[in-house]
Amino acid sequence: MGSTVPRSASVLLLLLLLRRAEQPCGAELTFELPDNAKQCFHEEVEQGVKFSLDYQVITGGHYDVDCYVEDPQGNTIYRETKKQYDSFTYRAEVKGVYQFCFSNEFSTFSHKTVYFDFQVGDEPPILPDMGNRVTALTQGPSASPTPTPPLRVPV
Repeated sequence: MGSTVPRSASVLLLLLLLRRAEQPCGAELTFELPDNAKQCFHEEVEQGVKFSLDYQVITGGHYDVDCYVEDPQGNTIYRETKKQYDSFTYRAEVKGVYQFCFSNEFSTFSHKTVYFDFQVGDEPPILPDMGNRVTALTQGPSASPTPTPPLRVPV
């Protein structure tokens, strides 16, 4: 007798897969960057899709690296030198493979450990329809609250 998956479990699995497809994709990595070296990474991005790169040097030397991002046509769309950390967000103007590189070529003796987080796609809001919700920060009077009298404790 073969086992069968209940219909409710199949529907749940399908919903989870569809939800996963809506979420942004990307990569998060910590890697060693030797002295006098460069390391590049590549990601295909659709036209009009937003992507972001966050990075930080976590060990080595003066905690700095050079970083640049190129579009599929080889145009440099971001370049920073000797940075400890930074963030870059961009909406792809053309479809294709975008390249981002970290360089430690200026260092002759100290290797670095670099962390980066590369995300592709818009992140969905934490709560649906967040813009129309009243929160503690948006509700209430604009004037300062009146002070409350001190609490008296019987002795």
